[in-house]
Amino acid sequence: MQRQIVNILGQATRRLVSGQQIRTLSVSARRQEIFQVQSAEDFDKKVKNSQKPVIVDFFATWCNPCKMLTPRIESIVGEQAGSIKLAKVDIDEHSELALDYDVAAVPVLVVLQNGKEVQRMVGLQDEDKIRAWVAAAVKQAK
Repeated sequence: MQRQIVNILGQATRRLVSGQQIRTLSVSARRQEIFQVQSAEDFDKKVKNSQKPVIVDFFATWCNPCKMLTPRIESIVGEQAGSIKLAKVDIDEHSELALDYDVAAVPVLVVLQNGKEVQRMVGLQDEDKIRAWVAAAVKQAK
């Protein structure tokens, strides 16, 4: 039998109960910085003024390729252990941001560093290509 308890730091502690023995294992969560942009001011604060590079995922809720891209990019950003952030921008809610970054079709991934665009990827891509693209963005930031 296995029980999971989440402490105040977001770390999961699992207690394995087998017979009379109780073992406690501590498992730390992956450090991910993934957030939904709420406004233009929020974008300026969290993306343009970020010390780390930020991947901006321009998407639409009705876009099927966007739905397929989401778990791929979130997983790959999670592998980077906090060295890059992911900001999600719904183009229907924030059309002015989409226009500012010349988003003509979705999905579009844009890497911003120090408020400036350094890389862009358009369309649904396979995981290996996305992983290499993100790794290049992290390497360029160092």
